[in-house]
Amino acid sequence: MNLHAQTMNSSRLRGRSLLKEIDLTADEFLYLVDLGDRARRAKEMGFHQHRLAGRNIALIFEKASTRTRSAFEVAAHDEGAHVTYIGPDESQLGYKESMKDTARVLGRMYDGIEYRGSSQEAVEILGAHAGVPVWNGLTDTWHPTQMLADVLTMRDCIAADHPRRRLRDVTLCYLGDGRNNVADSLLVTGAMLGMDVRICTADALQPPAAVWEIAARLAEDSGSRLTITDEVAAGVRGADFLYTDVWLSMGEPVGDWDKRIDQLLPYQVNAEVMAATGNPDVRFMHCLPALHNRETEIGRQVYERRGLEALEVTEEVFESPQSVVFEQAANRMHTIKALMVATIGVRE
Repeated sequence: MNLHAQTMNSSRLRGRSLLKEIDLTADEFLYLVDLGDRARRAKEMGFHQHRLAGRNIALIFEKASTRTRSAFEVAAHDEGAHVTYIGPDESQLGYKESMKDTARVLGRMYDGIEYRGSSQEAVEILGAHAGVPVWNGLTDTWHPTQMLADVLTMRDCIAADHPRRRLRDVTLCYLGDGRNNVADSLLVTGAMLGMDVRICTADALQPPAAVWEIAARLAEDSGSRLTITDEVAAGVRGADFLYTDVWLSMGEPVGDWDKRIDQLLPYQVNAEVMAATGNPDVRFMHCLPALHNRETEIGRQVYERRGLEALEVTEEVFESPQSVVFEQAANRMHTIKALMVATIGVRE
């Protein structure tokens, strides 16, 4: 991307929200990835530009978080901003005050607002009424900040393994529940960027029709190849990246565990599935947290209930050199920093 394109996109992003991936064009998305890469290199060299000096940022978390909260807080502090964390029990949000009213209050106090919760409608209301940029840290529908980090991670891997390849040459296969936010975001993001995207899942767990329609429209312009299949061998063949997500999410009723595990067990990422790609450079991706052993309370309960040492990914794959899950996690901070700088940063 040339300097003119970078300047154009930086100007176009100022004051804008990111509520879902399609709020950005492909060029704007990749501009943020580039900016995140530059922010990462600057941090590694010890440079701090304080491009958010004097800015105040509200972090609304209706769901608990490790990576998203840490990424936003560290990124903001690195750039000189002040943050206020508003946790699940620390506001009147939705109880005594509507999201629309909250948006208009916080928008008069803060320069930017992050929201992490269940409802996409809630973050859309925030974006419509706050009057300042709003960033979706995760909803049940979309996970755009995860996608920025994932694309940076994939680009890093391509550069290391096949320097002449581009993102549009990438084949990505997601295995697991095709209805969840990460699967749907990967489908749409990959379609926007021209990738070969495959969702490998049971018939009952395919992405919603509305998401498929969005991805299909994007693919017409980008040349992306999109596939939904229930056959693991066909889905992973030739893939550069295998991606999965946690099977038992926050609040999942214990009574539903067995049915869900039975549905998803054929799509576990293990050494045999990695080998089935036929690609010695294949990488494993996961947005975390992952149930890959018995070192968590849920992991222990699953073992006692089902005798399974792991769920969506085995320990062998998770801890292998092919796994880039912690690179993904670190890149959350760099790309979130880029997002905040581009939308509310001090003009350079």
